[in-house]
Amino acid sequence: MTIAGGILASRLVGFLRDMAVAYFFGVGPHADVWRTALRMPNVLQNLLGEGTISASFIPVYSRFLAEGRREQAGAFAGAVLGLLLALVSAAVVAGMLAAPYLVALLTPGFVTDAGTNLPPGVGALADLLRGLPGSETPAGGVDRYALAVRAVRLVFPMTGVLVLFAWALGVLNSHRRFFLSYFAPVLWNVSILAALFGAAFLWLEDPLGIERLSDVPPDTLTRLLFAAFTGALVGGVLQLLLPLPQVFRLLRGFRLSVSMRVEGVREALRAFGPVVAGRGVYQISTYVDLFLASLLAAGALAALGFAQVLYLLPISLFGMSVAASELPELSRLRPEEVETFLARLHRSLRQILFLVMPTVVGYLGLGLLIVEALFRRGSFGAGDSWLVYLVLGGYTLGLPATTVSRLLQNAFYAVGDTRTPARIAVWRVAASTAVALPLMFWLDGWAVADLVGPAAGADRLYLGAVGLALGASVGAWVELVRLRRALRRRLAAFEVPWRAAGRMSALAAGLLMPALGLWWGLAGGAPPLLAALALGVYGVGYLALAHRLGWDEAAAWTGRLRRR
Repeated sequence: MTIAGGILASRLVGFLRDMAVAYFFGVGPHADVWRTALRMPNVLQNLLGEGTISASFIPVYSRFLAEGRREQAGAFAGAVLGLLLALVSAAVVAGMLAAPYLVALLTPGFVTDAGTNLPPGVGALADLLRGLPGSETPAGGVDRYALAVRAVRLVFPMTGVLVLFAWALGVLNSHRRFFLSYFAPVLWNVSILAALFGAAFLWLEDPLGIERLSDVPPDTLTRLLFAAFTGALVGGVLQLLLPLPQVFRLLRGFRLSVSMRVEGVREALRAFGPVVAGRGVYQISTYVDLFLASLLAAGALAALGFAQVLYLLPISLFGMSVAASELPELSRLRPEEVETFLARLHRSLRQILFLVMPTVVGYLGLGLLIVEALFRRGSFGAGDSWLVYLVLGGYTLGLPATTVSRLLQNAFYAVGDTRTPARIAVWRVAASTAVALPLMFWLDGWAVADLVGPAAGADRLYLGAVGLALGASVGAWVELVRLRRALRRRLAAFEVPWRAAGRMSALAAGLLMPALGLWWGLAGGAPPLLAALALGVYGVGYLALAHRLGWDEAAAWTGRLRRR
C-alpha cells in the first residue's frame, strides 16, 4: 500500500468524523469550541511534530542508513526520542496549567460569553471587550470560554502523544515504510466517532432524528462535546501504539537517552532551531487566525474548520504525500547530482499539479454540492452549507501555491537549508494578515442571507470568515513566489511548470461543464447521490482524457489502477 493510500484512508474516516461533528453541532458555538480546542495546543505538534522531524531528524537518520550505519542511526533515534519526551512533558504540563490564560489570549472573543469568577486579568479583559460597540454575546447563551478551557486541558496531553507519533513516523518514512505511519490516524478518528455516537445513544432520545441545533439542550450538547474530546485523547494513544512494534523492529542499536553527545544530535539540533522558527511563524499565523475569528460572529471558527477539512485533503493527499516520499530520496543525493535533483523535483511538481489543478476547478464549481453531500444533515442547514462553501472558495484560490510550497520547502531541507523557508514564512503571515484584517471586518457586516437570499440559518451567519480565507490565499502565493526566487538562486534551471498547470486547468474546466449540467439537470435529488454522479463524471473524464492525450502524469496513475 502507498503513502497516498494511507492518507486517503485516514482522510476518509476523518470526513466521517467531521460529518458527525456537523450533524450534532452545526456551524454554532459548540463547533467553535471543538475547532478552537483542537487547534490551540497545536503549538506542540507544529513546533516539535511532523514538519520539524522531517527537516531535522529524517535527513540525518536517512544519511546514516544510506552509509550502512544502522547502529549509529538507532542510537541517534533514541537520543532524539529522549529529548522529545522531556520537551513534550514540560510543555503539556505548562499548557494545562495556563489554559485559562491561553484561551483568553488566543480567543479573546470567547471571554465575552463568560460568567463571573474569572481568573485575574481575564475578568478585566471581558469587561473591556463588553464595553466595545457591537460586542453583544453572539453565542446563544453558551459559555465558549469555560468550555474551551476544559477542552484545552484534555487536548494538550493528546497533542503531546501525537508529537511522539511524529518521531515514529520519521523512522518509518526513512525506511520507506509509508503506509502504516499515515494509516495510524484512522484510529484517532474512529475513537472520536465511537465516543461521540456512544454518548449520543446514551443521552439523546432520538440520536438519529435530530433536525436543528435548537432541538437539543445546550447542556446535552456540551456532554456530547466532551465525550468527543475524551475519544480524541484515547485515540491519540492508540495512534502512537499502532506503529511502535514495526518501528522497534527496524531500529538497531536503539538506546533511549537525552545525551547531546550521540552522533548526529548536534547536527539535527542545528537544523531544528531554524525549522522551529519557521514552524513558529506558521503557528503564529494559525493563532492570528484563531484570534481574529474569535472576534467575528459565532460560527466563524466552525465554518473555517469545516472548509479546511476539504481544503487540506488535496494538500495531504497530493502535496504532503509526494513531499514526504521525496524528502528521504532527495536527502540521499550527493551535492554534485544537481541534474538528478532537479529531475526528481520537476517530476514531483507535475505529479502534484496534475491532481491539484482539477481539485481547484472542482471546488470552485462543485464545492457547494460537495459541502451539502458531506455535511447537510442534522444541525447543519442550507445557510451553513453556503457559508462553508464560500470560505472553501476563498481557501481554494491559494491551493496550488500551498501544495507546491510544501515540496519546495522539503527541497531546501534536503540540501540542508532550513533558514530560507523560515524567513519566507514571515512574509506569508504578514501578507495574510494585511489582507485578512480589513476584509474580515467588512464582510462580517453582511449576513449569508444578504448574498444568497433566504436559506435555513442564513440570517444568523455572517461572512467574516471568508475574508480570513482570502487573506490566507494571498499569503500562500506570496510564499510561493519568494520560495521559487530563492531556489532559482541555488538552481538556475529550476522552474515551476505553470504551462503544464494551465493545460491541466483547461482540461478540468472543460469537463466541469457536463458535471454541472448533471447536477442542475437532476436538481432536487439527494446531494450525496448527485455529488457521486457529478464528481464521477468529472474525475473519471479528467483522468481518461489526460491519459488519451498522452500525459505522463496520467499514465502513472492509470498504471497504478491497472496493477491494482
